[in-house]
Amino acid sequence: MRFRTVLLNTVGALVLWTSAGAQTQGGTGPYSVSIPAEPLGDALNELAQQTGLQILFSSELVARMRAPQIKGSLSADEALRKILSNSGLRYEFVNPRTIAILGPQPTGKKLSESKGESDAGSASTLDATDESSIQPKEAIMPRKSLMARFLAVFAACSSGLHGGGACAQEVNAHGGANAPTELEEVVVTAQKRSESIQQVPIAITAFSESTLRAKGITDIHGLSALTPNVNLDQGSPFSGSNSVLSASIRGIGQDDFAFNLDPGVGVYVDGVYFARTVGANQSLLDVERIEILKGPQGTLFGRNTIGGAISIVTRTPGSEFSIQTQATGGSYNRRDVSVLADIPLAANLLSTITVATQYQDGYQRRIPYPSPTPYVSDPVGALHSSGTETFDTQGGANQQTVRAKVVWKAADSLTATIAGDWTHTNQPSTASTVLQTVTQFSQGGTFGPFFNDCLLGLPPATALICGPRGVVGTALWRANLNPATTRLLYGSAVTHTGNIDTTYANGQNFDKLDSYGAAITVDWDMNSTFKFRSITGSRRLHWTSGLDADGSPIDFFELSFAEGQHQFSQELQLIGDLFDSKLKLVAGLYYFDEGGYIHDFVTFGGGLLQVDGPNELETRSYAAYLHADYKVTDKIGLTLGGRFSEDRKTFTGGQQDLNGFVYKVSTCYPYNASASLIGAPANLTCQQVLGYPNPNNPLQVYPYGENHQNFNEFTPTLGAQYHFTDEVMAYFSYAKGFKTGGWTTRLEVPLPPGSPAPSFGPETDRTYELGLKSEWFDRQLIVNAATFLSHYDGIQLTYQISSSPVTQNAGNADIKGVELEVQSLLNSHFSLSGNIGYLDAKYTEINQYALAYTGRSLPKTPRLKFSLSPDVHTHLPNGATLRLGVDYTHTSEMFNDVQNTPLLSRPKVDMFNASTAIVAPNGRVTFTVGGTNLTDRRYVTTGQPQVAGGVVFGTYNAPREWYATIGLKY
Repeated sequence: MRFRTVLLNTVGALVLWTSAGAQTQGGTGPYSVSIPAEPLGDALNELAQQTGLQILFSSELVARMRAPQIKGSLSADEALRKILSNSGLRYEFVNPRTIAILGPQPTGKKLSESKGESDAGSASTLDATDESSIQPKEAIMPRKSLMARFLAVFAACSSGLHGGGACAQEVNAHGGANAPTELEEVVVTAQKRSESIQQVPIAITAFSESTLRAKGITDIHGLSALTPNVNLDQGSPFSGSNSVLSASIRGIGQDDFAFNLDPGVGVYVDGVYFARTVGANQSLLDVERIEILKGPQGTLFGRNTIGGAISIVTRTPGSEFSIQTQATGGSYNRRDVSVLADIPLAANLLSTITVATQYQDGYQRRIPYPSPTPYVSDPVGALHSSGTETFDTQGGANQQTVRAKVVWKAADSLTATIAGDWTHTNQPSTASTVLQTVTQFSQGGTFGPFFNDCLLGLPPATALICGPRGVVGTALWRANLNPATTRLLYGSAVTHTGNIDTTYANGQNFDKLDSYGAAITVDWDMNSTFKFRSITGSRRLHWTSGLDADGSPIDFFELSFAEGQHQFSQELQLIGDLFDSKLKLVAGLYYFDEGGYIHDFVTFGGGLLQVDGPNELETRSYAAYLHADYKVTDKIGLTLGGRFSEDRKTFTGGQQDLNGFVYKVSTCYPYNASASLIGAPANLTCQQVLGYPNPNNPLQVYPYGENHQNFNEFTPTLGAQYHFTDEVMAYFSYAKGFKTGGWTTRLEVPLPPGSPAPSFGPETDRTYELGLKSEWFDRQLIVNAATFLSHYDGIQLTYQISSSPVTQNAGNADIKGVELEVQSLLNSHFSLSGNIGYLDAKYTEINQYALAYTGRSLPKTPRLKFSLSPDVHTHLPNGATLRLGVDYTHTSEMFNDVQNTPLLSRPKVDMFNASTAIVAPNGRVTFTVGGTNLTDRRYVTTGQPQVAGGVVFGTYNAPREWYATIGLKY
């Protein structure tokens, strides 16, 4: 109740504040203008915002008209002439800061006649030498009516904050102000050229910066609920990191963060590929738009992407100095601040920089275990790990981001863009809840029962198995027979707090990331036919994470990782527009070089098994691609493309067990003892008989040496389009996608002597798609639909085999689906958008050589997902705008893992988010209040069935949260 009172008082104060000031008039130009080709009414609104002018026009007058793209340093006259060039409309300066848009000049009227017939008492600002400024009586209304309408609008527009601003209004015959009368046109560059999303024969969903801000979306994960047949989760089963993006589109993706696995969905920022899922959950605080493309995209993007692509386009610097700031507070001590500045350095040298910080305490609290008696435990860091930091909560955020971009217009035909970014994260691990403990051998447990039997001195545990533990040195054998060395037994008594948002865990708990890179993009308009583009990118990341997955005060099952990665890419594109735009093509060459390491540190059974796994990987990729669209007639178009890819991979694995658990369990110990201990020839050592492959490291279980794989693949695409009208297009497409194979890096026991490194093969996808894109009722209704069939072969999935997550080719599947996306403008104050996605994903063949059970359902493929987003917006009496938006999403049940573990399943879920915003009359102040997961629906988003390790654990989604944001523009 207290929060509600404060909130209502704050909103009331903001409304009064926005109506208090007087508007300051600005200069007369020239102005830096950048407006895309769009509906005329939207273009006039945009011009008003960019120039600070007040522009009055009738919504009926500009209906169904479009404005061309304009860009440059222009006076108001020049900008208006360009915008109105194809409309036949005129304009008049009512005063130096206010412009009225008028109807066509009637024929046969003379200037003197027009002036003479105007109503008495009207003041004229007409210039007889400028015909575009003449307003005859018949243009649209008598001058008195125009001035009356101007005064009505002025009453709403002039009450802005001190400092001035823009106000463009569509005026109806009653003197009121209306919202736009048609839906916004979305322009995308999915095919390497700017075009309306409705003209692109690809299933694509796009989000603008304004949409992201209105819905409070700050990272890629937040887009999942609004996109049909797309699943975007923070974190993967045991990474412990919200920086990891686990993405799948139409059932094709990647749910493991391991370095040896390529993502199934490519993430691109300004054309530069992000090769790792670590760090791919990008911040979205300064983007211009996001495009989510579904299906294979090998002929349009540099790196091959089998499932789809997420293309992030960051802001282009403005030509005038401006600053935008935004501050957000909310649940769990949330504190986000961002500052964005456009800084022109010269007329042809523009720059922008964004600095942002995001902080929030975790929603899962660590609480002390209420033990009635003292107990002994190993301190944090006693066993090998990538770090020892701990936080009081889990599931929080602490990230700082800097992005900068400089655009140099070297000549009319040559532009160079230099961009750089840096992200620093130092936050708690993901939330983790124990769903089941496994402490019996009969349940499939290994380290749960062994740990407890060691403490109690019970068989099959022995003094050898439970003796001094690797790097720790202390023993577990019969520890609980001595009060001075008594330890807690592992089980539900020490893990279950009775609340999914609390945990007894007290071990390592951190997620640290430094990711940074730079890119240079050069665009050269060679002539009217060809454009050349070069995209050069270089990136690095350093990541460590630590997760206490056992949920107890025991150092029983803890995981940590360290990863370092560097990549370099070079892409050359030739973009053509030939034969009067009948043929449009993109040809590209691509080079990609990546290297780095990932080091696994995993403690099982309190140190009975101590995994220490250094791994190194290098990849070089070469590709050439071509994508061509040919317009056969005004109604028929054809698409043809192809890509040839060559990938060369090198891997060196070094996983080892620092406690030599296999030696101890086999009773052949130490490693250099005679194998006669277990009945083998006495001239052989335990290391030789048990198959430990590295003569220089008796604890290494992974096959010794460097491994190589090469992959070559041609992936074609073809399609056809038919335009029933300018607003309705149907298309058919076929595309093949490809993802390389690799090696399994995680082993707990040695392989038979002479065995190669365990590997998995590539996967492919062949997708057939039939789609429709349509606009109705003068763009007041947009309906896009697609149906598809994907033959998904050689599916790479991560199985839990004993205590090791192992990647294998699970088999083949057919995925059938339907998608429908609808946007509607029901009236000037109410819009409604929604979508529905349906998936029918079934295995057609299960790999008979898979070493573990494959569930009946593909992971992360809900059969049904739909969302509905009503949006109400209206003008307040003082000219401010009030908006209320709600997002509802229904997702049917799904499994989070390949083995369809019931404890890790996700039930059908109905989610509600909502926000309300007030925008000041001049558009320079925005106040937003919102809430997420309003019904407080909780479910497991990811987890691991670590039965052999003694625990099944998962991460629950965040509970209900609120936030309040204020945004300022200068």
